[in-house]
Amino acid sequence: MTKTEKAYIAGIIDGEGSIMLQRLHKNEFQSPCVSVASTSLELLTWIKKTIEKGMIVSKKNYNPEIHKDCYSYILRRNDAINLIEEIYPYLVIDSKKNRAKLIIEKYKALTPRNGRYTPEMIKAKEDFYNQFISIK
Repeated sequence: MTKTEKAYIAGIIDGEGSIMLQRLHKNEFQSPCVSVASTSLELLTWIKKTIEKGMIVSKKNYNPEIHKDCYSYILRRNDAINLIEEIYPYLVIDSKKNRAKLIIEKYKALTPRNGRYTPEMIKAKEDFYNQFISIK
């Protein structure tokens, strides 16, 4: 990605996106996720093509006479972390920049590759989650 593309994607995430922790399965810890919701499929397709990862899902439209169709671009786990590292310098909104910084600085250190957690590691991970969700 060029610097311009990184800055543009950061702006889209600042305005219409989310940097969050999301649990995909009941028995696993939450992992980083970046998402952008939009009625512009063209914009989300450009983001997906530029990043070369992620997926676009359509949301259920319960009233097409009033609402436009809406889509979400979603990037998870290591792919989300890699994107966050690339766009971090261009984020402007404090809450998103602070969440991104916390993920960059702490998430991988708190996540063992083998998935086995000691009680101390679980406590550190819970502290991380509490710190993350306290960012408003």
